[in-house]
Amino acid sequence: MSAALLTAEELTKVYGGGGSASNARTVRALDAVSLDIHEAETVALIGPNGAGKSTLLKSLVGLLPPSSGTVSALGERFSGEPSVAQRRAIRRQIGFVFQDHGLVGRLSALTNVVHGWLGQPGGWRAVHQSTAPGEARQRALSALADVRLEDKARARVDDLSGGQAQRVAIARAVMRKPRLLIADEPAAALDPAAGHEVMRRFVDLANARSLTLVFTSHDMEHALAYADRIVALKGGKLAFDRKRSDVSPQTLRDLFHG
Repeated sequence: MSAALLTAEELTKVYGGGGSASNARTVRALDAVSLDIHEAETVALIGPNGAGKSTLLKSLVGLLPPSSGTVSALGERFSGEPSVAQRRAIRRQIGFVFQDHGLVGRLSALTNVVHGWLGQPGGWRAVHQSTAPGEARQRALSALADVRLEDKARARVDDLSGGQAQRVAIARAVMRKPRLLIADEPAAALDPAAGHEVMRRFVDLANARSLTLVFTSHDMEHALAYADRIVALKGGKLAFDRKRSDVSPQTLRDLFHG
């Protein structure tokens, strides 16, 4: 098996309980979760609302300090708050895609993808595709081709369909050649057909570039269709961690409704 890219060891996150009141309420969002995510895996992170999915994602990449436990992420190891240098080192190796894609509607698809270069050396020039460094512009064009939107490079994002806009967000996430892609409910705001199209493009792109992809989803079909492995949380605890072939639709129904 390939090397672990992300590791959580007894990861726990507790919210609340501050102050002097003896009855201050605490919420254990994560409860001693341990797992490894390996190079080039596609992992679906699933569970009911409040299961701890987003908290786990943020903790694994240093955006949220754990209350206890240890994280190893992309060569950086920390317990509690990671250092500024560690956060920067981790962030440079990740591409993020969210349900709200965060694109600038009045700008072209190409300029939005070029924005993925911001923060790189000379990145200030990436505020627009016309002023972007040549390497950034070529990578952005290549990323749009990878999601089959090269013909929409000059189109304003607010003229695109929801599925096309989310594919632009995917292109923006991969243009800096990250090792890891993190997607939090990337298809939740789309109709079923567009959702499947986005997930197919996303997974095909990750596979073609040998990237690790971790995505959260409430859609059982997406987990079963696109993941190599399914990690399920319930009440902040690890409910199961199995290969996709070992998970049935009934297993997922029991998780969400049991």
